[in-house]
Amino acid sequence: MMKEELETTNRPDNTAFTQQRLPAWQPMLSAGIVIPGFVLIGLAFIGIGVGLFITSQNITVLEKDYTGVETTSDCYKCSNPSDKNCTCKLEFSLSNLFEGPVFFYYGLSNYFQSQRSYGASKDEYQLSGDLDYFKTPVSACSPYQYDANQKPIVPCGSLANSMFNDTFKLYQIVNGTKKLVPFDGKGIAWWTDYNIKYRNPSVTPLKNAFNGTVKPSFWSKPAYELDTSDPSNNGFVNQDFLVWMRRAALPDFRKLYRRITEGDYASGLPAGNYSLEIAYNYPVLSFGGRKKVVFSNVSWMGGKNQFLGIAYLVVGSLCVVMSMVMLIVYAKFKFPEDD
Repeated sequence: MMKEELETTNRPDNTAFTQQRLPAWQPMLSAGIVIPGFVLIGLAFIGIGVGLFITSQNITVLEKDYTGVETTSDCYKCSNPSDKNCTCKLEFSLSNLFEGPVFFYYGLSNYFQSQRSYGASKDEYQLSGDLDYFKTPVSACSPYQYDANQKPIVPCGSLANSMFNDTFKLYQIVNGTKKLVPFDGKGIAWWTDYNIKYRNPSVTPLKNAFNGTVKPSFWSKPAYELDTSDPSNNGFVNQDFLVWMRRAALPDFRKLYRRITEGDYASGLPAGNYSLEIAYNYPVLSFGGRKKVVFSNVSWMGGKNQFLGIAYLVVGSLCVVMSMVMLIVYAKFKFPEDD
């Protein structure tokens, strides 16, 4: 009797859902559905791939290496890390208009920003403006947590300490005279980094928040002097700093440095001769790295990326080929009831 009552208590409700009596639909995948489906999907992918590939081909990219490995390079004189405040020139010519807006990047190779301990070597609380962590940085920043005199480093950590510090000025050579090409450095970082993730301490002037701290050893000036002319681009919300702190996934990468969108160059870089003056500060030869500058314009799909178009073309072609194979197999081995 007790056993019958227990079974009744544990019995699910007598509904269509709990008793699994709901109506179900399962498609019947016949050859007449699968083969045309593969053909349509393949043609759609091929069409998208052709569009992406042609769009990517129409994007102009100009890359120039300035590592200084070659003795013929003007930057060869700066490749010795012991040479400080060294400048070199990179000259190039454009035969046609480099259509704008033009994006100017710096690129590094053999540089593993995605390495786990390197990426973790920073203080999120410090970078969000918490003054308590200005005095006691987190241990993850070690060995760039304190200096030799046990003063806290702000911002601490390997990631901030290794911030890229080469600077560039671009000139157009017009009748033997150098004409400065204006750079636009506003809004080059992610919106979330600038408005949410990184914050300056609520201290005025900003310099006072850094009392009792020292700058990273690799930096030439403290964080509160990154851009003294523009408070909205100073300290932890400096655009160049934010761009660097957004780590790259691959060892060969480029990061946005400036845009060329103003004045006589709003429509692009006119044909002619140009000279790029480089303040060569960032050492890369010690780990077999390379440095380059990249000029590029963009399209609706972003920068130049042939892989996406090729991937769509390959997948689409495979779908069409597989549909042909299935059609041949079906025509040769179809069952009588399929007639």
